[in-house]
Amino acid sequence: MFRITYKNLNVHYTDQGVGEAVIFLHGFLLQKEMWKDVALVFKDTYRVICLDLLGHGKTENLGYIHTMEDQAKMLKFLLDTLEIKNCFLIGHSMGGYIALTFADLYPAAISGLCLMNSTAMADDAEKKRNRDRGIAAIKHNHKTFIRVAIPSLFSDENRSVFSDEIEKITLESLRMSQQGIIASLEGMKVRNSRTHILKQDALPVLMIFGKKDPVLHYKSFQEQTKNKSVTSVILEDGHMSHIENKNELIEVLGKWFSSLTLNLE
Repeated sequence: MFRITYKNLNVHYTDQGVGEAVIFLHGFLLQKEMWKDVALVFKDTYRVICLDLLGHGKTENLGYIHTMEDQAKMLKFLLDTLEIKNCFLIGHSMGGYIALTFADLYPAAISGLCLMNSTAMADDAEKKRNRDRGIAAIKHNHKTFIRVAIPSLFSDENRSVFSDEIEKITLESLRMSQQGIIASLEGMKVRNSRTHILKQDALPVLMIFGKKDPVLHYKSFQEQTKNKSVTSVILEDGHMSHIENKNELIEVLGKWFSSLTLNLE
């Protein structure tokens, strides 16, 4: 594990392998370790970097709100520090929102974008109200919020199948500060729609969706990928594709990386 200093706070990351840079961004309440099994597969072919986003894992808090722009600028600082001029960017859930923002702010720095269990759409009014309810619950007891939130990311039947993994993730997430959780919810609530990124023919986009995802609606996925130059893949289970459909996910990513690398040659 490595760390850099960004705006007087420590940002922690892993850096493995050589070749084209592949950056993995975790989701809300998670951390860089979520990519451990996936990174192990690809580190022999690519330079794989996983980082703890602001307020998550071992990376410290920047402020009361962590906007997607804040997160993207921190990522750009990391890439500049590592002298990485171009990368493939894979974002899970909130990590996808950050990846989209990065693509918007720094289009020349990205060769391919993968949104895994994520969306390019902004929060609607109902979703924003749910974020506010979540913030109120966190202020009351953030540990109870985490214990409820983590299992709800899995499909109904997988909550028992992956009970050990759920407990492990929950224990890791319980180390997060109340401030870090609220800052991300505030940031996600005010993020802009970036559906225009999906219409840019110059940027290869892969969208991976879980058929039983309890967080995202399948209809919105269909709307975003309809008649657009986006490669779409539907997996069988919930929001945590890296666990619920790990082998299928690795296969999909491997084929996508290979196609992008060939196009760059």
